[in-house]
Amino acid sequence: MRRRASLVLLSFAVLFAALAPVLRWYAFPRLAKIPPSQYQEMVLEARPATLLQYDTMQAKQVEKVTIVQTLKGNVEESERIERDAGRDVVVWDSLSYVQGPDGKTVSQIPERYIFDAHTQAPVHATGESVDGDPVRREGIEFKWPFLTEKRDYAYFDAQTRTSAPIHYKGTRTFRGLEVYYFEQTVPWTKVPYPKKMPMPGIDATTLEKQTGTTRWYTTRRMFWVEPVTGAPVNGEEIHTEELRGGSLLGGREKVTAFSGHVRMREDYVDHTVALVSSHRTLVLLLVSHLPWTFLTLGTCLLALSLLLEARSRRPDGDAVAEREPEPAGV
Repeated sequence: MRRRASLVLLSFAVLFAALAPVLRWYAFPRLAKIPPSQYQEMVLEARPATLLQYDTMQAKQVEKVTIVQTLKGNVEESERIERDAGRDVVVWDSLSYVQGPDGKTVSQIPERYIFDAHTQAPVHATGESVDGDPVRREGIEFKWPFLTEKRDYAYFDAQTRTSAPIHYKGTRTFRGLEVYYFEQTVPWTKVPYPKKMPMPGIDATTLEKQTGTTRWYTTRRMFWVEPVTGAPVNGEEIHTEELRGGSLLGGREKVTAFSGHVRMREDYVDHTVALVSSHRTLVLLLVSHLPWTFLTLGTCLLALSLLLEARSRRPDGDAVAEREPEPAGV
């Protein structure tokens, strides 16, 4: 009976020991994915800010400028691209639009971001674009990979349409979470005008060619990233845009189009931290909690199995006792 029990325990020990690496190295890459139908909205504010008044072409300090960013999963496009890519793909249709203090739209830039559902690496396919212009992204945008590492990453900048390193600057604590802090500075760069701007009667796509006035941009970009999920729980930018030269400025060398320290609104920070904390627990189950639990359980079952096997091989006490010699027959 003991030997039969030891074999059963040994079978379970092998099963749990095998499940540990399977969960970490097989199940995790297949289960930890961004859902293709995800939708999220983020509101950021710059208080105060400098904003160009396009009716007078004069920069003015205003109480606040609001930036609303939406990400909407395009399931139909994801399925179409997956058929050719041979892997799980997410397509995000993003829209970032800037509102002045009166609630009127200052500019808006749509994007289509196509990426691998697990690694967040870009997937190049027809439709990848910024403000209607085809692009070929290198590096990440919006989200870091699961199990983010303490290193620099290439980060795509939608304004310049280029990628550059975003630097790991250390580990910090944010709202009770251990996070990795990343920072990137984009130097002054000439960038295209948004195609939708509050300039009646002027085609933004030909504005630079018609007036000779160019648009320039620089920013210092900061992210606090929860490393298990790879999700930013906070983001800020110290952002400045200028118009330079040309007939649009009436002889002036340059004018500030926008300047401000952009921060996530507090209620969105709270919501994001709570959401990421719950997702973090699920990811840790796959990469840490369950594998270690199964490995520990398998080790204990193996030890118990060996113990029962050893006891089953030990003779009973009565059997080892020396028998009394029988009297010789008459």
